[in-house]
Amino acid sequence: MLRQQDVGHRVVVRRIVGVTGDRTLFTDALGELVDLTETDLTLATAKGTVRVPLREVHRAKRVPPARRPAAADVIALELAADEAWPAPVKSRLGGWILRAADNWTGRANSALAVGDPDRTLEEAIDAVVKWYTERGQRPLINAPMPLAAPVNAALDERGWTARPLTLVQTSPLAPLLAAPARADLPVVDLADTAGDDWYAMVAEHKGALPGTALRILNGVPEKVFAHVRDTDGELLAVARGAITGRDRWLGVSLLQTAPAARRRGLGAHVVRALAQWASQHGSARAYLQVEERNTPAVTLYGRLGFTTHHTYLTRELSDPPRGADG
Repeated sequence: MLRQQDVGHRVVVRRIVGVTGDRTLFTDALGELVDLTETDLTLATAKGTVRVPLREVHRAKRVPPARRPAAADVIALELAADEAWPAPVKSRLGGWILRAADNWTGRANSALAVGDPDRTLEEAIDAVVKWYTERGQRPLINAPMPLAAPVNAALDERGWTARPLTLVQTSPLAPLLAAPARADLPVVDLADTAGDDWYAMVAEHKGALPGTALRILNGVPEKVFAHVRDTDGELLAVARGAITGRDRWLGVSLLQTAPAARRRGLGAHVVRALAQWASQHGSARAYLQVEERNTPAVTLYGRLGFTTHHTYLTRELSDPPRGADG
């Protein structure tokens, strides 16, 4: 049977789904174990998150992953992603990074739990709660898996909840660049600054953009804003690219297409343009972050050659101290 130390690892679960005559019916589920309680377990599978009551589990075991990135590689990519999404307020807790940005996006308002916090895990969690509570914010911890499996286990014990699983996916630029160009699609305009309509399209997805959001989006030295317009100047698609980290990762974010322009290949068209720009600036690899439940986006990125490097859970204190803003 599975134990807490299996959280963050790939497991296979044989589940009892019924009985026909004298024959028991089973189904198997393969995925990453993201939670394990006294009553049930939760798996992040290719088809979504699955919660299985323990009374229905016939057998469960950890399976060896096809390939796990080294802990140092996970940390390096997470730090590159942090550089690409720079919160205006930061503090250090040993290797952990505490970030605040007026509650605009979870990434910029969570403690990044990588490295050694220079104290016991319990003391580190207490320090995170104190830091965010003093700023009137709900305490959040970004826990990359499987690196932060002990963090997740400790947060489970404290009753912290989890936001939807996020996939951190990567791809070499070479296959993106090798894809044939689409001459039938409008040119992707790559600009150092975003137009008002670019911000308006992003706001439709992310909500109103406070001044802090503009500081984050423009706070990276090597960045570019992609705009795709039709012949009338109407904006069809947007995205942002940023090069950060010791390995000069291209971070692709905020890829969006106007509803009327979807299913025309504009998403892949924009990603290819960002890859060309990044290649010209010394980058060789790209990453992006996408919620595992966002099936259309995950499917698109899979077709482009992106695969999951690691995952992370944004953990949330379900009952924050008085004064914290949820």
